Amino acid sequence: MAKTDEKGGIWETVKTVVSALLIAGIFRTLFFQPFWIPSGSMKDTLLVGDFLFVNKMAYGYSQYSCPFSLCTFIDGRWFGSQPERGDVVVFRHPVTGSDFIKRLIGLPGDRIQVRGGVLYINGEEAPQEPDGTFVETYDQQGPVGNLPQCENAGVQVGGECLKSRFTETLPGGVAHDILNVRTSRLDDTPVYTVPEGNYFFMGDNRDNSTDSRVSQSAMGVGFVPFENLIGRADRVIFSSAGRSMLFFWTWRADRFYEKIV
Repeated sequence: MAKTDEKGGIWETVKTVVSALLIAGIFRTLFFQPFWIPSGSMKDTLLVGDFLFVNKMAYGYSQYSCPFSLCTFIDGRWFGSQPERGDVVVFRHPVTGSDFIKRLIGLPGDRIQVRGGVLYINGEEAPQEPDGTFVETYDQQGPVGNLPQCENAGVQVGGECLKSRFTETLPGGVAHDILNVRTSRLDDTPVYTVPEGNYFFMGDNRDNSTDSRVSQSAMGVGFVPFENLIGRADRVIFSSAGRSMLFFWTWRADRFYEKIV
């Protein structure tokens, strides 16, 4: 009798574990997707080594946020709100298919232009207010080991890498940090008119971001259709400045559960 009970107990444990794994897999597929920040294009909002979960329900499901035809579609969408200017969004790159994360700047029908490093939306300037200096160590960052770009060119490894920081306020009132490294060709652009069903994205680290300012013919992001949106990034869950998340001495505890704005 004891052996039967033991076998029954083991079988129940196996069923419980399998059920938990299935539920976790479905939960991940339908609702949230983990995402590591691999590059510095969204500094200082997001740092290399930040880990977050993407809310795949935020805008209704698309072919990338709800794969395998698991969702019921109404006009190509399930439930969810409309993407809003200022959201930080993970999307599928229209050319390469890679997952990208940028800030939503332009909605369908908007006219977007950058002049002298200042953003204009529908002819209205998005004002920038100086907000000090972003300081980080000039050293390899993340698993890839990229070096950060610095406004104070020529800094040595281990030295302070500086970038001017500004607070930019978008139409509608969303305020967020942007960084400046240098004067670049993307500081002055033509006017981009966002097509219906598409969106225009930019990185907060403006001089270190290949985004919608770069055409798809040049392997840039260009205009991103709704179908490529995966979800909205709302909060940093975990953050590590090291080459591996196992290097606990490089954890950034002050960024755990930090809200993304």
